Amino acid sequence: MDRNTFRKTERLNSKILIEKMFSGGSKSFSIFPLRLVFMPLEIAASSPASVLISVPKKRFKKAVDRNRVKRQIREAYRKNKHDLIRVLLEKEMSIAVAFIYLSDEMVSTSVLENKIQILLAKVMEKLS
Repeated sequence: MDRNTFRKTERLNSKILIEKMFSGGSKSFSIFPLRLVFMPLEIAASSPASVLISVPKKRFKKAVDRNRVKRQIREAYRKNKHDLIRVLLEKEMSIAVAFIYLSDEMVSTSVLENKIQILLAKVMEKLS
């Protein structure tokens, strides 16, 4: 797998999987301003981790602001996903992950990156 990329194959876009994820059968935990929901997948996906990023319209009315937050989350995940991917490949499993933004205010990219590192570490802890 390429270093530091976030390809289309790594995105979670299956409506069925997303519905299954949020109707139960998944684990989640929050570290403000993010909530991470993840679910192990039975079927082998094209990528070890499929990712969904959600910034509710309720939080940010302007699309510009929502897109900026999504970009920050995507970037932070892209930089910090390697340990998670390594653990998943070792265990020969794949998971679906959703990042949901909870705050009404924007936070700096460095703060978001720290929170994502903590969340990904928690996921790896739960998997092992």
